[in-house]
Amino acid sequence: MDRLLDSPGVTGVALVDAVTGLTYAVAGDAAQAGTGAESSDLATLISERLGAAGAQGELESVVMTSRRRHQVLLRVDRSAGDPLLLAAGLDRDRANVALALRSLGDRAREVLA
Repeated sequence: MDRLLDSPGVTGVALVDAVTGLTYAVAGDAAQAGTGAESSDLATLISERLGAAGAQGELESVVMTSRRRHQVLLRVDRSAGDPLLLAAGLDRDRANVALALRSLGDRAREVLA
């Protein structure tokens, strides 16, 4: 998990069960990553609303932005069981969201290996 903090601007990460909100691991500033329950509830709400609007497929990622930081949720599929969410907090002044998403996605697969 600590390797996830190597991405520029990433201040905290959490690996969360997407269904139950149970947090499996945290690195860095846990408050920046958000709580497992919040991440799970938000991903579920967005998925439901997208489905109601006619969107097809699974939710892949969510990016929320404030004046000081970005909050990122990435869906991480695993071979058995419910998917996981990788929640990350990013310092807006130091992070490039596109690069962070790519880096976090690549490294999230390493965490599960």
